[in-house]
Amino acid sequence: MVEAVLLDLFSLPANLQSNIQGLLRNTLETIEKCSSIPAPFVYVMCCQKQGSERNSKQESLLPALREVQSLKKRLEVVRALTTAAALYTIKQRLDEKDLSIIKVILPTLRKDLMKVYIDHLFTAVYQFEFEDLQVASDCENLQIAEPRSEEQTLPTQDLALIRSEIQLYLESLPSLKGELTILRSSLIPDDIFLHGFTTRTGGISYIPTLSSCNLFSSSKRRDPQVVVKENLRRLANAAGFNPETFHRVKIDHANAVCIMGKTEPDSYDGIVTNQKGVTIAAPGADCIPVLFADPVRKACGAAHSGWKGTLLGVSMATVNAMVSEYGCNVKDILVVLGPSVGPCCYKLPHESAKEFHRIDPKCVRLFDSASPYIDIRRATRILLESGGILPENIQDDSVTDQNQNITFCTACHPDKFYSHFRDGTNFGTQIGFISIKD
Repeated sequence: MVEAVLLDLFSLPANLQSNIQGLLRNTLETIEKCSSIPAPFVYVMCCQKQGSERNSKQESLLPALREVQSLKKRLEVVRALTTAAALYTIKQRLDEKDLSIIKVILPTLRKDLMKVYIDHLFTAVYQFEFEDLQVASDCENLQIAEPRSEEQTLPTQDLALIRSEIQLYLESLPSLKGELTILRSSLIPDDIFLHGFTTRTGGISYIPTLSSCNLFSSSKRRDPQVVVKENLRRLANAAGFNPETFHRVKIDHANAVCIMGKTEPDSYDGIVTNQKGVTIAAPGADCIPVLFADPVRKACGAAHSGWKGTLLGVSMATVNAMVSEYGCNVKDILVVLGPSVGPCCYKLPHESAKEFHRIDPKCVRLFDSASPYIDIRRATRILLESGGILPENIQDDSVTDQNQNITFCTACHPDKFYSHFRDGTNFGTQIGFISIKD
């Protein structure tokens, strides 16, 4: 069932402006007649000319709006200078109401264009259907036709202009939840490496569980890739790295490692490099983003270590890749565990907890319960030390000076971090990143 209707009047020709009331009234009556009860939310997208009176177009539409009583309080006119701005505003309204099934009624010539905007600004969470709005020059004859079967491809130049328009609009948006904040470890020498762990502030993501510096997009979340890209651009500016040479692991919750410069695996949870100016990163939203740095051989790594990856030894797999590829001495490698869910909050089923109990009984609390508490950080440290990493070369939540602690519990700090455990399926993601300075 359609939950919202988007009526695109953005490109309405100038000769039809005087008759916009008739066009809108007829269209809304059609929506009212065909809709289920309750009526869907309706958003009318209009172009606001540069320097024009802010409310002039909305005022001209009011008589038509008042005639459609069943849509009262469910109809909003959205005016903006660009299609990107108008559509992003409507997306915010849809997300506020948790709506995802949308009918778009628009002029035939706008359909292919609109599909490109939608592909960039929405994800697979949303479902769209399209109907053609065919209007005679006098606006008295309005028909809603079935979508055309043929697909047309927009010229490359048009696609580039749309991408540029979206990018410029997103860059103009203010940061949310305060300034962008980066946590840094004193263990990693900043004269050789650029590194940090992000928090959730300083980006443009507005959905509560994603707000505001979400750095991962997927088909199951409402943050599109263009928003994540803008958050990354702001992070890169603040941290001082090039977003065009940024590489994030492709999560599989396993122990494969990608060697930068070699054939990239389809999926991997560890990544290593000795190339200057290349920033590598691992995400986390309860799972541990782990950073590795060898100041002697000038090599670095990053790993995503969830409970499965921890048991599979992804951290030592990353260390071993640095040793085999770059000749690193295991005793020179520094390891920092980033923000992640702590043993105060994280639970696993008893069968999975047994595996952590085998590593060290202290990794499990309330072992005899159905869902014991698990310390994946402690397990990671033990496995690293067993592999030859010196205890003093590992930074985690066991540091004596809490002013130096950057391994905060993500679930316990909703103001600072995202947490899948706490927030559910539409959760945001922070990252740990590292590069070798030029």
